[in-house]
Amino acid sequence: MAKEEFFKYINPAPLTQKVATRDGCIYMYRLMKCIGWIPPKEGLQRYLYFIWTLTTFAFGAVYLPVGFFLSYFKMLDKFTPDEFLTSFQVSINACGSSVKCIILYIYLWRLRKTENILDELDKRALKDSERQKVHETVALSNYVVLIFTIIYNGYSLSTVLAYLASGRAPYSVYNPFLNWRDSQMNLYIQATSEYIIMSFAVIQDQLADTYLVVFMILIRGHFNLLKDRVRDLRTDPFKTEEENHEDLVNCIKDHKQILQCCNMIRPIISGTIFVQFALIGSVLGVTLINIFFFSNLWRGLASILFVIAVLMETFPFCYNCNLLIDDCEEFGIRMFQSNWIDASPRYKSTLIHFMHQAQQPIVFIAGGLIPITLNSNITVAKFAFSIITIVREMNLAEQFE
Repeated sequence: MAKEEFFKYINPAPLTQKVATRDGCIYMYRLMKCIGWIPPKEGLQRYLYFIWTLTTFAFGAVYLPVGFFLSYFKMLDKFTPDEFLTSFQVSINACGSSVKCIILYIYLWRLRKTENILDELDKRALKDSERQKVHETVALSNYVVLIFTIIYNGYSLSTVLAYLASGRAPYSVYNPFLNWRDSQMNLYIQATSEYIIMSFAVIQDQLADTYLVVFMILIRGHFNLLKDRVRDLRTDPFKTEEENHEDLVNCIKDHKQILQCCNMIRPIISGTIFVQFALIGSVLGVTLINIFFFSNLWRGLASILFVIAVLMETFPFCYNCNLLIDDCEEFGIRMFQSNWIDASPRYKSTLIHFMHQAQQPIVFIAGGLIPITLNSNITVAKFAFSIITIVREMNLAEQFE
């Protein structure tokens, strides 16, 4: 029963069950509560919970990136090439993750505001076909969070196991209290502590990456409902012209609310994606060098999982941004092809105004500079191949060995 209860949100609920769009955030908010981001509203538990919040931030967002660079400063000569590259690839990503999770934590209130707007859009989903699409969107959002959780945590666990099997610490994060090279017990203690700290960082990084995809799926779900409503304008022969005009006005209101949702989360997206765009090429380049030149089978598989995790930090969201741009284009076409030719002058005037407002596609900009699209994602990721080319041309891999 517990298992069915846990996984029930990844399947569309029956129409007999009331489901809100905000239910697509259930798994995401459970992770936030687990990591210390959603405190109780009152009582002693609220203050105790803040201690947990400070603990997860202190280790996952502060100690981890600092610990990496302290280990390079104090023990660089003791690293083997694959140990250094495994550590370095994660340290770069950890720095970016710290910035991203802080941005998201500061702007959590914007996600709550966005949910309130989605609640208003839910009131328009009255038909069974519309409610079914809402249920499917909610299930997809929760399913995405589950997939991210499996891949992200699968990487951290596989790295720990692969390096323990080789008799090495997985990340070699600086620990002032012990040296894992001194004894087998110290190695196990170091690996366990690194896994716990890395789990904090992994969950925080996952949240900073999944909220993007979750809210984009939910927003696109309502945008697709709006496209269907525009297509069906003035197709009911039993409605008066006044009722048809009211349907058109309601579509305009829906479109404005969707734009409000996008504007509400735009500042968070701009900051977190810009950080990831700035780092993805370097992270992928170092990881691929590690895979091609220094890793054995098991450590290579762990690094491949890391590559997948890094690509998931930007690719799914960029892909959905492209789909949203396509949705906007199709939305304008459906509006133009709707049944408006024999409509009243008032209806046509309103429709023309609506078409003018809807001509602009919904585009997100990273850091106010880079459009968030698949082309941008590919462009910044190409830097990884430039790094590999430099390493090959200068035979740097052989020098490291």
